[in-house]
Amino acid sequence: MLNKRTFAASEEKNMSTFTHLGVKKEFVKSLKELKITTPTEIQEKAIPILLKSKTDFIGLAQTGTGKTAAFGLPVLQKIDAKKPVIQALILSPTRELVQQIKKQLFKFTKYSDDNIFLEAVFGGEKIDKQLKNLERTTHVVVATPGRLIDLIKRGTVDLKNVNTVVLDEADEMLSMGFKKELDAILTYTGTEKNTWLFSATMPEGIQRIVKTYMSDNAARIAVNENTLVNANISHLYIKTTVRQKTADLIEFIVTKGEGRGIIFCKTKLGTQALTKELSEEGFSVAALEGDMTQKDRDKVMRAFKNETVQILISTDVSARGIDVNDLEYVIHHQLPDQLEYYTHRSGRTARAGKKGISVAFILPVELERIFQIQKTLGVKFKEEKL
Repeated sequence: MLNKRTFAASEEKNMSTFTHLGVKKEFVKSLKELKITTPTEIQEKAIPILLKSKTDFIGLAQTGTGKTAAFGLPVLQKIDAKKPVIQALILSPTRELVQQIKKQLFKFTKYSDDNIFLEAVFGGEKIDKQLKNLERTTHVVVATPGRLIDLIKRGTVDLKNVNTVVLDEADEMLSMGFKKELDAILTYTGTEKNTWLFSATMPEGIQRIVKTYMSDNAARIAVNENTLVNANISHLYIKTTVRQKTADLIEFIVTKGEGRGIIFCKTKLGTQALTKELSEEGFSVAALEGDMTQKDRDKVMRAFKNETVQILISTDVSARGIDVNDLEYVIHHQLPDQLEYYTHRSGRTARAGKKGISVAFILPVELERIFQIQKTLGVKFKEEKL
């Protein structure tokens, strides 16, 4: 007979496979083909709840922790493929994230016995094409809030049969100004649904959504509860001066050799100026900023993802939805005004369980800001000297 400790250890071992979490074998087969065999913490905690319970859900977890599979597998498993109606709606802040989510969910369905149809709707693409796609049988819609509201206003998307709404990167959607759209969508989809909210942080706006649209009994889980920032990130700061900052930045990048990273600037002009300076110094860099067309943005992101560009220089808003693996570092050319932005910036590295570096170049007067970030976000900074 197993004693309690042995049983607990045995149970913990069993729970480390997707099968034991309740995921159907056809999805497990797809996961194995994608080399996803061991659930991450958010997957291990969320999947059993979302599969077995008809509940609202709040998941607090950083980007890069496997949230797409954590909500995506339960969404797919709950679909009744015999019903040719939209049953699940996944909202995400950017075109890039929407496309990534649809692509990943599509891969999960490769060996499914049922034909589950997914559509992505987002800005930057002709709306007529998306309207035509939605005329076909669709079970899951993945959308940016702005484009979905356009479709709702046209009366061309029917969400009355939606039983699951997923708000992915909810804090980013709010910080990008989608508050009105989220309110309208959550109202439009009615009350006979479960809302699953995933967020890296819980600012006041997210708490308001929870209170207004979600059950008081919503299941709640948090990953790395003691720190709001990914535990695999090393946080550094380097003291510099206005005159010396670019030279120090270059010196740091040189120490990273072929390592890839993102540099964050606070303004569009700052992004353009730094891109020009580093390009003239011979670095493989590209800028991502607000005035770019979607075509130019896609071109830059393709070059960065396929590694023909080593370093991306971006503003906070432009970097929304960037999901690139194997980034060695994130550099804060200036510290962000909002603490939540520090979380989102640094979360671009150390994805999928890997380690990464977040380094801030600060003026001496900004040291107090480092202490504030350290205290509020529960991270430990170390001074780095060049």
